[in-house]
Amino acid sequence: MWLDDLDSLKPMCAAVDVRLNDQICAGIQICRWVESIAVERVAEVVIEAFACKLSDAYLEAMAATVPKPCWINLEYLTAETWAESCHGLASPHPSLPLVKYFYFPGFSAATGGLLREKDLLVRRDTETARLNRDAGLDISLFCYDSAPVGALLDLLARSDVAIRLHVAPGKPLAAVINRLGGDGPWTIGSLQVLPFEFMPQDDFDRLLWRCDINFVRGEDSFVRAQWAGQPFVWQIYPQQEQAHLVKLDAFLERYTADLSAAGANAMVNLAKAWNSIGDLPLAWTAFLAARPEIAAHSRHWSKQLAKNTDLAAALVKFCAAKV
Repeated sequence: MWLDDLDSLKPMCAAVDVRLNDQICAGIQICRWVESIAVERVAEVVIEAFACKLSDAYLEAMAATVPKPCWINLEYLTAETWAESCHGLASPHPSLPLVKYFYFPGFSAATGGLLREKDLLVRRDTETARLNRDAGLDISLFCYDSAPVGALLDLLARSDVAIRLHVAPGKPLAAVINRLGGDGPWTIGSLQVLPFEFMPQDDFDRLLWRCDINFVRGEDSFVRAQWAGQPFVWQIYPQQEQAHLVKLDAFLERYTADLSAAGANAMVNLAKAWNSIGDLPLAWTAFLAARPEIAAHSRHWSKQLAKNTDLAAALVKFCAAKV
């Protein structure tokens, strides 16, 4: 795995040594990506994650290799139906004897699936079966700075039940500090606001499993919240000209298809309000009322998703036929 910012990986993988240009960590060779790299060998499979561009030197080395490597452009996750028709399409390089394949993660068997460890749901169910849940609600908060965090804090502080809000570091905690001052933890009415430090992926999963509602963002935490099988509220990454709202609508349409009208409306309205479209207090009240149905649906949804081949296994199978 090549990356240019080891400091960003360190908080999530403590074993990484940010001083090293080449190291083995959790069975993966991690190399520092610099502007000019020496290409010692070309991999059999080359994946551009999220359209990161390969260097000219690496492309030329790929073109000179026999047989040619399988070159993958791993795309962003979307529930839009067009992704199914584009998944796996080939794109010849304009000047080199290379072909790149577009690979789309997704929610159906017609896409590349979602990242999921082989034993993830078994571990989830084993650990959650041992949980002693406290009275009230545990909620996790992981969001961009454009989320209406202040309005959410006001709502939670007026709750009739005790709420423990677990706030991720970075932008979520900065938004809370901007609203409440100080550095926490805070207690306001029925609400406890509890900041947490960066944590390894497995520990973050456990947080999502034990929380009753998870506010998540972007792509990875969005997927992990679905495997958690708990109600979640997704903040999609904002794009110019509101293009992200089309992606939000596509997912919500797919996700709520089997919910009752009340449950579907509650899910859709809160997601839109959290993405700054709609009335957050009204949407939150309706979401809480529909939470038992949404919780049951969330568990069923994760079970149905798990029937699809996971992204890594599907990608290996796709590439094996081309190398």
